[in-house]
Amino acid sequence: MSRIAEKFTELRKRGEKAFIPFIMAGDPDLESTVRLVPELERAGSHIIELGIPFSDPVADGPVIQRAGARALLHRYKMSDYLHAIEAIRKVSNVPLLLFSYFNPILQYGLEALAQDASSAGIDGVLVTDITPEEGEEYCSCMEMQGLDSVFLVAPTSDAERVCKIVSCSRGFVYVVSRTGVTGEQQKLSDAVLPTVHRVREHTQLPIAVGFGISGPAQVQAVWDVCDGAVVGSAIVSAIENVKDPSKLPIEIGKFCRWLTTGAGV
Repeated sequence: MSRIAEKFTELRKRGEKAFIPFIMAGDPDLESTVRLVPELERAGSHIIELGIPFSDPVADGPVIQRAGARALLHRYKMSDYLHAIEAIRKVSNVPLLLFSYFNPILQYGLEALAQDASSAGIDGVLVTDITPEEGEEYCSCMEMQGLDSVFLVAPTSDAERVCKIVSCSRGFVYVVSRTGVTGEQQKLSDAVLPTVHRVREHTQLPIAVGFGISGPAQVQAVWDVCDGAVVGSAIVSAIENVKDPSKLPIEIGKFCRWLTTGAGV
């Protein structure tokens, strides 16, 4: 059982739900990422998504696009991100999900990435632009190294499509709350509940919902219907607004505590 699966099992036994923040690795720099992850864990994060920046982020809204652009200015290589994960593992045991487009993984090499990511301490991989039909070799490489392959379900996914997606998924299933790109929204989409119900009919895997969740009320609304809430753009925007990198962990930790409890900012 992966660390991701273990975490969901542990939370389910306690009657709790997962808080899953997304941050862009390398924004504002990798040293900051290494310092930030342990604070996110202390702030109540159960699983952390680490984004790998890509030059053509078709699923990302402007906030995450800007974060990716800032990280790309450093010209980090995939190996640099993996070394940063090794450094994180020296101080944190939180489950880590690598969040990437397929191109950086393909360029690195599927087998090499799976082996090196596992050795560095990654627990799973989510590739935003890969489909079950194209993912057989990818899933096989990840599974051989004990990595969970997490796939996305959209509100437009019908029952047949959901079956294909969940059959490839390990760790949990990521439900996209609405169609379109990432970005903060004022209210939770009406598509969330029927999509979660449709997925639950076909799998016992944990279900997490992301895209557009930006405040405590939305986090709680997601927790009411599934196993985990993913918050990305709101956290990445908060990172963007911290001008002193030395204050980044404490400020973002405070922001995440607000997201999960509604207390303070």
